[in-house]
Amino acid sequence: MRDAQPRATFLQEYQPPAYFIERTELAFDLYEDYTTVLANLHCLRNADSTADNSLFLHGEELELQSLAIDGRPLAEDEYQISDKGLLIHRVPEQFELSIGTRILPQDNASLEGLYKSNKMFCTQCEAEGFRKITYYLDRPDVMSEFTVTIEAEQARYPVLLSNGNAIHEESLANGRHRVRWHDPHPKPSYLFALVAGDLHYIEDHFHTMGGREVCLRIFVEAKDLGKCQHAMDSLKKSMRWDEEVYGREYDLDIFNIVAVDDFNMGAMENKSLNIFNSSCVLCSPETTTDAGFQTVEAIVAHEYFHNWSGNRVTCRDWFQLSLKEGFTVFRDAEFSADMGSRTVKRVADATVLRSHQFAEDAGPMAHPVRPESFIEISNFYTLTVYEKGAEVVRMIHTLLGAEAFRRGSDLYFERHDGQAVTCEDFVRAMEDASGVDLTQFRRWYSQAGTPLVTVRDDYDAEAERYTLTVTQSCPPTPGQPHKEPMLIPLAMGLLGEAGNLPLKLAGQAPDAETADNTSTVLLLSEPEQHFVFEQVRERPVPSLLRGFSAPVRLDYNYSRAELCALMSRDDDGFVRWDAAQQLALSVLDEIQQQLTDGQEPSVDPLYLDACASLLADTSLDPALVAEMLRLPTESYLAELAAAEGADVELIHRAREALETALAQHAESQWLDAYRRSVVNAPYAPVAEQIAARSLRNLSLYYLACAKAQHIGLAQAQYAAATNMTDRLAALRVISQRGTQQQSDEALDSFYRDWQHDSLVINQWLQLQSAMPGEGALARVRSLMDHEAFDLRNPNKVRALVAGFSNNNSLQFHRPDGAGYAFLAEVIEQLNTRNPQIASRLLNPLTRWRNYRPDRGELMKAQLERLAALPDLSVDVYEVVSKSLQD
Repeated sequence: MRDAQPRATFLQEYQPPAYFIERTELAFDLYEDYTTVLANLHCLRNADSTADNSLFLHGEELELQSLAIDGRPLAEDEYQISDKGLLIHRVPEQFELSIGTRILPQDNASLEGLYKSNKMFCTQCEAEGFRKITYYLDRPDVMSEFTVTIEAEQARYPVLLSNGNAIHEESLANGRHRVRWHDPHPKPSYLFALVAGDLHYIEDHFHTMGGREVCLRIFVEAKDLGKCQHAMDSLKKSMRWDEEVYGREYDLDIFNIVAVDDFNMGAMENKSLNIFNSSCVLCSPETTTDAGFQTVEAIVAHEYFHNWSGNRVTCRDWFQLSLKEGFTVFRDAEFSADMGSRTVKRVADATVLRSHQFAEDAGPMAHPVRPESFIEISNFYTLTVYEKGAEVVRMIHTLLGAEAFRRGSDLYFERHDGQAVTCEDFVRAMEDASGVDLTQFRRWYSQAGTPLVTVRDDYDAEAERYTLTVTQSCPPTPGQPHKEPMLIPLAMGLLGEAGNLPLKLAGQAPDAETADNTSTVLLLSEPEQHFVFEQVRERPVPSLLRGFSAPVRLDYNYSRAELCALMSRDDDGFVRWDAAQQLALSVLDEIQQQLTDGQEPSVDPLYLDACASLLADTSLDPALVAEMLRLPTESYLAELAAAEGADVELIHRAREALETALAQHAESQWLDAYRRSVVNAPYAPVAEQIAARSLRNLSLYYLACAKAQHIGLAQAQYAAATNMTDRLAALRVISQRGTQQQSDEALDSFYRDWQHDSLVINQWLQLQSAMPGEGALARVRSLMDHEAFDLRNPNKVRALVAGFSNNNSLQFHRPDGAGYAFLAEVIEQLNTRNPQIASRLLNPLTRWRNYRPDRGELMKAQLERLAALPDLSVDVYEVVSKSLQD
């Protein structure tokens, strides 16, 4: 057990810095067994500060070698070193502070600060990694102009990169060389970056709307040069889109991206030198799935968009993290929607929110989009901050309209360029540009939890009047037992027999332009409201939460016939998908009750016929059809059953029964869909091809569920596949639905073919982590000792360990608790080595209250075991302690 509990940091305690650092000059000497850093900091007292004249600089795992003010070395009694930093007792109003430190990047397993990935030096400084490089005011509201000099052995590290522009290069007589970089844009330390290695690059150029030419380079190891073009194309599309949609032009002459194998995150937006997890930048048809191509495009866009929404305008403190992340996720989501299918992208967004973020809202780590406190900031890089934060921005877009939102973003960037600001500053810019009062809307930033919107209706046929009664509530969350009503935009329509009906809302002034509109947005602001629609000539089916207009749970008592109507006739693609999901959930609930009562499962033919009709309709987007026919996951079903305690085996049996029934009932339709969805053109990650492959590979899976003989189709597809999407989909079917011999032979063959490519083998590891059957845990344990696995590499840990605990519900929740013990063992191994990854692996165990006592107590016991560790990291401590709180 820890001797003392780490102290929480609170938003209300924020104080401006007592000193600023106007200019930062860094000199790095990189060696194999150590690195020296000389920092010259030009400091100036904050005129508004009332603090004393001492200066505290953050620092961790540093060896101080020299310390001087204005050239005068400080005596030992003039400063004090702790494990958190350096305190200088008295400093002048303005001075130059020189600090020499010695660090060991080669031993830095946390992957924060400066570390080595294979033979490459690289950095990750967000959120608080810079303090592992030198003593500094490592906080986002201290922005400084950086000049960086890097010296290293030229043969080993011919490429030396940092932020900004290279202003000087020279070779030295001792076989070393030196490069100096200057970034003219002031930035906080978390945006600092350094890379040194034997790297190669592809180069392109972009002409901005202002007429400047920008040099674009992507640096990788020589073996990966052929996998960069898609990322380069995505970067150029992102730059053009940001100019056209937001009027934002890139502000330097060079933009670099570097691919790194060992990286805790997906990518990092360091000014002009983006460092990417290699999985998020490298792709080719032979090695990368359609989903991988889409991920690369989205992440490249996300990090580029940060140049304005995060870099030019950054966050004042880490409580404001969603200021940059939520806004930028919204921007990259809109970009992805414009590049592909807007409806399918919206379905994907909603799936992440419902399956994972809503669970976060309902769990022990629930927090507002702008948290009130944290112990370790790395634990708050969450779906709530990112994805729910993006939905909050989307709702502002809905409330204001596209034109006013653009005026608001323009004002925000112009007003705060070069500043570190708050979520409040963003909302105020939107208000000032639009004239819309967002006072009540601000509660989305301060209240945790997922609102529940309950809708009841009444139809008066004689008066042709249809009334919706809408109530809203939000459940208690840790530290917030009572919630105030939110401002919720509820997009809706009314579906009749012939299609969506024109809407006439009582009390709403007629508008010639929208009189025949079939969709409107209701503004929910009170605990209960009534909305009356007139001239409704038939009883309609309400089409609710169109386009997923708000991140809320919706409760309306649809009949199965009504869901089928929405599923087949509504003109909103999201509502059609949602109706299919709700219908599947209703049928799954019925099957679970049948199994509980000892009956053989009997699936409602209404659902089966609706799915068969959907498959046969060739006029629909194949990608949307595939999403509509994909059943809810077992983990999502467990979240929905949390109130009564999820029964893992019952959920699994019910889902398997529905999957088999759907496969057998629509076997001919699945076969037709499989055959007609073949793509004969050369591979391209474009929407039309992706849609066809999506439906084709889902059809292959269901065919294998229908009859064992269809495994032959999977084997033929695997042998003939010319791209990783089709190859991996076939391998998944063979490994999960084939015989043991078929599975082993296919997996061995895949490994022999791709063992040279680490990113492909990560997919092989992840696929096996989710394989069903009693031997699943033994297989995962065996793969932990495989030459392809490395506990030091976050991508491999996520693929195998997180893949098992998150995607193999039945085997992770074994009755003997062995799955929980395995996860806790890995967390313990990573606890001090890489605390960030360790804390993120904890998530499945934090859900222990959602399961029946026989499982929940076993999960809780592993949390208690971790809590008793004597060297528990702050990252893991925060998650474990909150999970165990009553």
